[in-house]
Amino acid sequence: MSRVHGSAPLLAQPGFSRLLLYRIAAMLSYQIVAITVGWHIYEITRNPFSLGLIGLAEVVPYFAVAPFAGYLVDHLPRRKLGMAACSGLVVTAAVLAAVAVGGLPFKGVWPIYLAIALTGMVRAFLSPIYNALFARVLAREQFARGAGLGSVVFQTGMVVGPALGGLLVGVGGKGMAYAVAAMMAVVALLALATLRVEEAAAPVVRAPIFASIAEGARFVLSNQIMLGAMALDMFSVLLGGVVAMLPAFIQEILHYGPEGLGILRATPALGSVGVSLWLARRPLQRHAGRVLLFAVAGFGMCVIAFGLSQHFWLSAVILLFYGAFDGVSVVVRSTILQLATPDEMRGRVSSINGIFISSSNELGAFYAGSMARLLGLVPAVVIGGCAVLGVAGVTAWKAPQLRRLNLRDLH
Repeated sequence: MSRVHGSAPLLAQPGFSRLLLYRIAAMLSYQIVAITVGWHIYEITRNPFSLGLIGLAEVVPYFAVAPFAGYLVDHLPRRKLGMAACSGLVVTAAVLAAVAVGGLPFKGVWPIYLAIALTGMVRAFLSPIYNALFARVLAREQFARGAGLGSVVFQTGMVVGPALGGLLVGVGGKGMAYAVAAMMAVVALLALATLRVEEAAAPVVRAPIFASIAEGARFVLSNQIMLGAMALDMFSVLLGGVVAMLPAFIQEILHYGPEGLGILRATPALGSVGVSLWLARRPLQRHAGRVLLFAVAGFGMCVIAFGLSQHFWLSAVILLFYGAFDGVSVVVRSTILQLATPDEMRGRVSSINGIFISSSNELGAFYAGSMARLLGLVPAVVIGGCAVLGVAGVTAWKAPQLRRLNLRDLH
């Protein structure tokens, strides 16, 4: 296949466009639920620690399911698995809607945490399925641009989802927000149902499941570039994530309602979309490792600045840059993942990558809630930002192959 320049030819391919529709619709469903659940829980408890428990309720079942999800993606029809996962998102949103409108006989917050646990199990399949199908609908020379566009779509969901979720909660209440999330999951399911793709042939002889999972883990652990990029992302967001604490910041420091929460949840993704669009048009090739490390350092500085800000719109601008720096990390890591992974291992490697990401996001939410309870909101965030700067320095020292990375070397 000839080299393709620009993004329009990629979007003109029906397989890739439907795959992107699946990604953004699933992302919208999840983000609307996330913004609504945060508000829902804090409205009941008025306790920042309860926000951290949302992350814990999701990440524990995610960790339990993710290794097996990767194995299944590598050995079963990926499109059908994705449709089943989207059905799980529909069920989760429907249960939460019933809780919100009083349609269940159960009271308190524990039914909400149980629904979030189901979300964690379902999410273990979403990214491995996307990454595995990505390699079937695009040629290898299109991976860098495709990863940029995929990041744009993902981050667009991160922009629109929180803003839409906050708006729906403010205008129509939590029940309406959960209902719209269920509809978005149905759209994602239909996108996969209409996707036409030639999937990889199933292996004639299947390795034992635990041996197969261990093979994927060994592959990642033996690759310094891939492992370094995953670990860098995990520890930076684990220590410096502020998103989980936004409901508390909004109500205790910045004094805005759910619409303001939606804006602050959306601005990091807006910054990331801008960077991803730039990188989709001008993919990084040389000095990608150095750019990645500087971006993580910038991310840490934004965390510190956000913790010190007491003005809503200044905080929004800081989060815009926070998202832009994080967007560089997302695109570079996604490109590394696609270029360095053999096709027969994409499910398992993507699941391991997902474990790293969920460690940073969901465990980061629990860590942030715990630190806020111990130290207060502002000290916890500022200390976390300082820790991110340390992570960038240690990674530059301990992972020289990543520091010297040129993406063209992986082609």
